[in-house]
Amino acid sequence: MASHRRPKTPSRTRVTVLTATAAAAVALTSQAAHADPKPTKSEVKAKVDKLYHEAETATEKYNGAKEKQDKLKKQVDAIQDKVAREQADLNTLRRELGSIATAQYRSGGIDPSVQLFLASDPDSFLDQASALDQLTAKQAESLQKIKAKQRTLAQQRKEAQEKLGTLADVREALGKNKQKFQSKLGEAQRLLNTLTAAERATMAEGEQRASRAAGDRVELGNEVPASALGAAALRAADTRVGMPYVRTATGPNSFDCSGLTQWAYAQAGVEITRTTFTQINRGTHIARSQLKPGDLVFFSNTSHVGLYAGNNTVLHAPYPGAYVRYESMSTIGSYQAAVRI
Repeated sequence: MASHRRPKTPSRTRVTVLTATAAAAVALTSQAAHADPKPTKSEVKAKVDKLYHEAETATEKYNGAKEKQDKLKKQVDAIQDKVAREQADLNTLRRELGSIATAQYRSGGIDPSVQLFLASDPDSFLDQASALDQLTAKQAESLQKIKAKQRTLAQQRKEAQEKLGTLADVREALGKNKQKFQSKLGEAQRLLNTLTAAERATMAEGEQRASRAAGDRVELGNEVPASALGAAALRAADTRVGMPYVRTATGPNSFDCSGLTQWAYAQAGVEITRTTFTQINRGTHIARSQLKPGDLVFFSNTSHVGLYAGNNTVLHAPYPGAYVRYESMSTIGSYQAAVRI
């Protein structure tokens, strides 16, 4: 005879675990349904371009601070050299005065005025010098020289201290801007890594095709350059096509944007400043309609610069991972200004 057993009632613990598991599964399904879709290649490119422009702004600020740091360092070194020479001269003058005191001692004792100088502040002594009729002409001359040297030394030491303080501020700005552009470049690389290798290759190939087409348009345009100087700078930059963009680089085998324009004009025999923020003040401002080959063209709040090559095209160093190339102005960024050197 078959036995009939009453089904076992699930324990409260088991029911709780099953309920929690089911709830978690529902939550995960809901999250998956509402997760942000993977960005498209064009969306990634737009975001990466924006990050590169932001990184370039920080890079140009870094370049400016670096240039200022180098100048300050030279100035501080020069001042400290002067201080060392002035101190050596002061020591010589003091030894000479000591020799006078020794001679006076041997001839009958140290002159009271010299005792005052050697025992107390020479400045206070010199204030009383006119009342000391025993001070010889040679002693007076030596003391005046010592006082002048002391004043010069104090002034130079103060100047050095002020410049050292400025140098510390500049170094702090260097660190902040370096951290900023490294952060932007890292974020851009993470975005690029969301693309497949094939997608990245397609993007790079598209940029190369666009650059070749821009270069062809320049040849077809055959515009008259702004000047012989501008033509020479553009020819020099043209020899750098294909060289890699490297932040803070000034050539001859790698460049950032302002490094390329500075190098190109140096080959033409003209020294221009290091950063976009200062290069924009180097020449004569012109309207966009007046652009001619060799002019400097600025984009994106003056954070990017290139050489106008004619036919609405610019020769420039674009951003990390890219190479010096020709590119249509319409694809670079927001036009800011133009300058003729």
